[in-house]
Amino acid sequence: MAQPGDRPAIAALDIGSSKVSAIIARPDDEGRLTVLGTGQRESRGVKRGYITDMAASEHAVREAVELAERMAGQTVDEVWASYGAGGLVSDVANVEAELGGHPVEQADIDQLMSAGKDAIDKNGQVVLHAHPALYTIDRAQGVQQPIGLHANRLGVDIHVIAAEPSPLRNVDTVIRQAHLGVRAIVASPVAAALACLSDEERELGVALVELGAEVTNVSVHYGGMLVGLRSIPLGARDITNDIAAAFAVQRRDAERLKCFYGSAMTSPRDNHEIIEATQIGAEPGAEPMKMTRAQLMMVIRQRVEELTNEIEAALKGLGFTGPVGRQVALTGGGAELKNIADYMQGVLGRSVRVGRPKQIPGLPDAHSGPAFSTLVGLALLAASGRGDIRDIAGPVIRSPQPKGMIGRLIHAMKGDF
Repeated sequence: MAQPGDRPAIAALDIGSSKVSAIIARPDDEGRLTVLGTGQRESRGVKRGYITDMAASEHAVREAVELAERMAGQTVDEVWASYGAGGLVSDVANVEAELGGHPVEQADIDQLMSAGKDAIDKNGQVVLHAHPALYTIDRAQGVQQPIGLHANRLGVDIHVIAAEPSPLRNVDTVIRQAHLGVRAIVASPVAAALACLSDEERELGVALVELGAEVTNVSVHYGGMLVGLRSIPLGARDITNDIAAAFAVQRRDAERLKCFYGSAMTSPRDNHEIIEATQIGAEPGAEPMKMTRAQLMMVIRQRVEELTNEIEAALKGLGFTGPVGRQVALTGGGAELKNIADYMQGVLGRSVRVGRPKQIPGLPDAHSGPAFSTLVGLALLAASGRGDIRDIAGPVIRSPQPKGMIGRLIHAMKGDF
């Protein structure tokens, strides 16, 4: 039973290309979470992060949430959901206004926010996140709270993450057809960063690489905010498919080979280690196929090299260079491939670590690895009550009254996005 002062339970749902996972947690009065239940099911009807089969995806969502509900001993009405497919766009728009030297008032900030719509590219996308980052007072930069300061010019950097409306509608529809409300749809890089990056890392500069099953998201964080991102349509499942094709084995056997014997780094003994596998169409009782670990490693390395080159190109395209571009955190299910962080560190010439989600009381060990960073981040975001997230059902389906300056900014942009 809930204790006096406990807040209502929150639910998070991560719809990925390989799995659908759910978590139900209860925050205390200070926002600290305790996990009540978790659920996971194989993802169906999702390709490269996009919903491709509504009925199959709905079934997987329903089962994952029901598992979490049974474990938690209670039902939930709405969820915080993730969106990690390609097409996410990040931009920082700068807006300035003349003040004439008088002290900054709330009305000045409100006017600045409403002017933000003119500084953002109107390209038919939907805003997932929009919040003021840092203010500028005349020539002084990095001002967090300008109210009360005298200024001739007041400026603000507004960080916006947007996405194409149709894929978001599909995610929203799948969840609602599973008889759940959608509290918010959150860009996966935002949730994952909250789960596995420290505040200091995000201030000094860090790149977060989410190596998912079929999509890899590369996001750069600096000054405490996400300042750019790229999506790469490659992931850990491509390695599995390569193994299946190269050795004519079923995908589930290829996944087992990758997990138990695979690595991103080779060693001399790989030539002497023999691995057995059953080929597709083999007769019952037939001798299993034999391969050396070196042969398996050759297939894995080809795809890992391609993926690492794509990541390096994305980092360069995002301007992640110089002293700021030294730290990389690797998360997502693909980060569990043995020695992949060491391999990428050698190729990228940067410090690379595996980013695991923050530990939450009650979180099962099976859900504490990098594959669940986005899910944990969603729960942390929901518990924090941060105001930069808006339910995608707002701009797409209904029009609630805006609240606060961020709400007014998004409301002002709804006619154009």
